[in-house]
Order: sequence, then structure tokens, then C-alpha cells
Amino acid sequence: MAEWKNLDTLKAYKTLEASGHRVDLKKVMTGERVKKYSVPMACGLAYNFASKQVDDEVLGMLTELAKESDLTGKFEELYNGAMINTGEKRLVLHHLTRGQLGKDVIADGVNKREFYKGEQAKIAEFAKNVHEGKITNADGEKFTTVVQIGIGGSDLGPRAIYIALENWARTNGCLLMDAKFISNVDPDDAVSVLKSIDVAHSLFILVSKSGTTLETLTNEAFVKNALKEAGLDPSKHMLAVTSETSPLAKSSDYLAAFFMDDHIGGRYSSSSAVGGAVLSLAFGPEIFERFLAGAAEADKLAAIDDPMQNAAMLDALIGLYERNILGYEATAVLPYAQALARFPAHLQQADMESNGKSVNRFGEPVDYKTGPVIFGEPGTNGQHSFYQLLHQGKSIVPLQFIGFKESQFGVDVDIQGSTSQKKLCANVVAQIVAFACGKEDENLNKNFDGGRPSSIIVGDQLTPESLGALLAHFENKIMFQGFLWNLNSFDQEGVQLGKVLAKRVLAHETEGTLAEYAALFEI
Repeated sequence: MAEWKNLDTLKAYKTLEASGHRVDLKKVMTGERVKKYSVPMACGLAYNFASKQVDDEVLGMLTELAKESDLTGKFEELYNGAMINTGEKRLVLHHLTRGQLGKDVIADGVNKREFYKGEQAKIAEFAKNVHEGKITNADGEKFTTVVQIGIGGSDLGPRAIYIALENWARTNGCLLMDAKFISNVDPDDAVSVLKSIDVAHSLFILVSKSGTTLETLTNEAFVKNALKEAGLDPSKHMLAVTSETSPLAKSSDYLAAFFMDDHIGGRYSSSSAVGGAVLSLAFGPEIFERFLAGAAEADKLAAIDDPMQNAAMLDALIGLYERNILGYEATAVLPYAQALARFPAHLQQADMESNGKSVNRFGEPVDYKTGPVIFGEPGTNGQHSFYQLLHQGKSIVPLQFIGFKESQFGVDVDIQGSTSQKKLCANVVAQIVAFACGKEDENLNKNFDGGRPSSIIVGDQLTPESLGALLAHFENKIMFQGFLWNLNSFDQEGVQLGKVLAKRVLAHETEGTLAEYAALFEI
């Protein structure tokens, strides 16, 4: 049984804190270091951390911290069905949606591995029937568009994954349906999507575990109204992804229902039915299975004891070192791949909702920093936006680059002696070195201090497998950091207070400041 202790009680952390050893990137950066400080990941990816402020001495201390924290043992307990989510007294089983690392997990009287596999089989059969024209609209015509209605984890992850694979699927002849997403309760979101599609040839997936999510049910009403105004029966166009106990589960309002459960948090649900339904309809279930296989391969590597062979664990340890020892407040995720345009937004939720906590897993205050602020944009766009602050601002922000050798379309043009893809890759290489090494100039406006740490994940091409591996890497990194900080990374009480107050405003049960702010909007 793993022992859960606060970070600042661990001997290895105290050693790390007291060491005072610091790495000057400008002095240590060499070609040999770039070759040495690289760890293989799943699906041909590699995690290179040569431009991080670590050396063998720091890595040795971090390895001791991983051992004393028993990160491997805690992960093993998690995937074998321990009650890791202490806040909600639930298991944490998103790994089971894409493979089996340990023993069968029985919960709620059900073999959970078989349950998740069964739901994906149901989704695959449904998607196949839609693609083959066995399930059609009232006029016997094929559906051509699928629209996901959800918010938070029901939107961010599946949307990021769809966008990431859309161009790859076009190139490989497996973009079978266009996908759209409605998430914001702002009516302009739903209306803009509905105006952009042919509702008569569209399927709509309502995603709500409880069946009571205010924003999602509000947007469902928009969709149902649009279908009725078009003379269509909403029940012939709508699917539900929900829990078996929700009011949506057995409702005749839906053409079909696919199930998730309380043991998978929203931000970790992309590999469950939450992502499975929309992605299987868009690309075909075989492509979704390939995505799951990539995630499963990454999960297996995350179970390795040695951080130097476990990229997710090493990434987590270095991130903790930057947060708690070096005192950096934020991390920028910078994918040099336009396909990953929404991936930083997904990681914002995954990381900040998981580890943005100030009490430990037992509800006791902690006296150390926890999760960083996460932000990011694709390169090279970001270079012409916030990189100014990253290079020359007063705050040092660690950077996590992601890059691929090949584009997804495979179409390029040679301009001024190199292709667009080569220019993209040259830019990320240049940025890593510029951040690390800087440039001295007597004109301080042109001076770059350097010493700005970064890592990069490199792959050949963004494919279903490599995307699954990338997603699982970050999910597991977040998990390991939660273990290190002794947090419950799998609830999200921080989102609840605003919901409660919003209901009071709508019910006109307000006074004082709440009433005055409501008056600004004439509520």
C-alpha cells in the first residue's frame, strides 16, 4: 500500500531544496548534451530535455524523489482500482479505456475493462451503420456532419483531437463526416454552428455524465428548436453520451445512448465514449482504435520505475523542480504544428483543473506551490505574439515545445532554398537555442539574457498513434505531479461555487454585491 505524504516532508525533497545547486544553461549547452538528454517515448516520439536547467546531479536527486514518493507504486494502485479520487470517493480508470496495465478492475459490480470495451464496440457498430447508410435521416439520406454538444472535458479534448487529425484524415481518405462542436452557453456559439451546417444531414451528440449540465442542456434546446423549425424529429438526429443512471440514459429523445461512468473525470474522458462517439463517426472506429493504441503504448512506458526511461515521469519531476525549487509560476505549451492549435487549451483544463489545488488529498492545507499556469499557441504564430515576454520579460517561463519532421498533408513548396516545413522546423530549433543561450549586446534593448529553459517532444508526423501517445504523456505527467504534491488530481471543486451563484442569480435570489452585479446585465 502506497504511503501518501506531503512533498515538504520527504527527505529527497529537503535534499533537493537545500542543495543550492543550479545549472547555467548558457555554460552547459553543447551538441553532446542534446544527444545525451533524450528519452524515447511511445510511437516514435522522443522527449528531449537538454535545454532544461538540470544536470546529472539534479537528475539524481529527482530520481531519489521519485523513489521516495513511490510514483510507480501509486500509479500501479491507480490502474489496479484503488480509490485514488479521495474527494469524490471514486476510482480513476481512464487508462482502462485504452488498455489493461494490471489486473481486472471490478467496480459497481461490473468488470470495468469489459464495460469500456463494450461501449466502444457499440459505438463502432453504430458508426459503421451510419457510414454504410444503414442509419439515415427520415428521407433515407446519409448523415454527413456530427455535432458534439458538451462543455469542459466533453468539448476541449475531443475538439482538440478532431482538429489534430482532420487534415491527416483528409490526406488518408478517412474523413468520413465533418465534426462541429457547441460548448459555450453564449447563444452565439450554438447559432453560429447551426447556421454553418445542414441540420437535415446532421447527427448531434449530447454529452453530459449527469444529464443535468446547465450549459449543455441549454444548447440542446437550441438544437432541438432548429431541428423542429426544419420540420425534423429531434429524436431521429440526437445521441446521448451519459451515465447509465442519468435521465438521458433510457430517454426516447435519443436515437442511441452510449455510457461513461463516475470513475473517469471529464478532462480525462477523450479516450472513453466522450471522445469515442464523435471521433469514430468523424474518422471511423478503426482510426479511433489506433489513437487508443498510441495512448496504451504510452501508458505502458509510464509504468517503468526509472525516470530516465519514463518520459512522463521525468517531465513531471523536472516540472516540479521548476515550480518548487526554481520558483517558476507558469509553463507555455508551444506546438510547432497547426494541427495542435487547440491542444494547449485542452492541457489548460487537464493540468490546471487537476493540480490547481491548495489542500492535499486529505483536505489539509499545503505549504508549497502546486500546479503552474498553463498557456500556449502554435508556432510560428506565437513568435509574433507573446514570445517577446518569454525572451526578454522579467519572468522566466519554462517552455514545452512539440514538433514534427513531416507535415500532415505532405504538400509543400520550395521558397528561398527550403520548404515551408523546413522553415517551421528551423524556427523551433532556433527558438530553443535562443531561449537557452541568449545574445549579449551593449544595446540592452537588443540583449537576450538567455537561461530560459525548454524541452521538446519530437516525432516524425502527427498521426492517430502519435497523438494518442502525446495525450497520454501529458495525462500521466499531470498524474505524477499530483502524486508528488500529494493532491487529489481527479476532482474539481473549484468549478462548483460559480455554478451555485449563477443559479441564485437566475432564480433572483440575490442581495448585496451579487444583486448589484446582476443588475448590470438586467437579470
